[in-house]
Amino acid sequence: MTNSNVQTARYVQTLIAGLWRENPTLRLLLGMCPTLAVTAAVKPALTMGCSVIFVLVCSNIIVSLMRNLLKPHLRILMFTLTIATFVTIADLFLKAYLPRMSEMLGPYVPLIIVNCIIICRAEACASKNPLFVSIIDAVGMGVGFTVTLCVLAAVRELLSTGKIFEVSLMPNAFVPWAALGMPVGAFITLGLMIGMVNIIAGKKA
Repeated sequence: MTNSNVQTARYVQTLIAGLWRENPTLRLLLGMCPTLAVTAAVKPALTMGCSVIFVLVCSNIIVSLMRNLLKPHLRILMFTLTIATFVTIADLFLKAYLPRMSEMLGPYVPLIIVNCIIICRAEACASKNPLFVSIIDAVGMGVGFTVTLCVLAAVRELLSTGKIFEVSLMPNAFVPWAALGMPVGAFITLGLMIGMVNIIAGKKA
């Protein structure tokens, strides 16, 4: 196998890890706060996911570029300052261009600063790997997180309102399951999703 093939295989494995094998929400159980808080509907879940992807990719780029300059006792401080910069950009963008969505998400966008997914990838990947690998890792983890949020939100929104993106998809006779739109619905739906993933992963193993 040539060196280019080895590199390509590494990139693919890094991408797949975030989507499935090391999915931050369903496998590593990271970022539970926004997962449970903003998934009553697909729109806020998708917005949160895109914000996390933006912050994750940008922070991984900066951390990877300065990885050789990081001092052990300052690395967490540098990670936090870097992440906070891009979270502020994302928060101000939402307030300027999507004010209703910003209001709906409330404090959960600023709380991306302490999201374990982003700090984890800065420490585990970006601080130890070159730029392109760090970007691929960020994209995989970010997309894996976003897809999980959107699937969870789609199930909850559909069964609690009969709609997705305000488009009615259920027959008129359908009786909404109001509980799925409440916090308890997030716990139940997420628990069932994690259980299904574990069953599938166990069968593959």
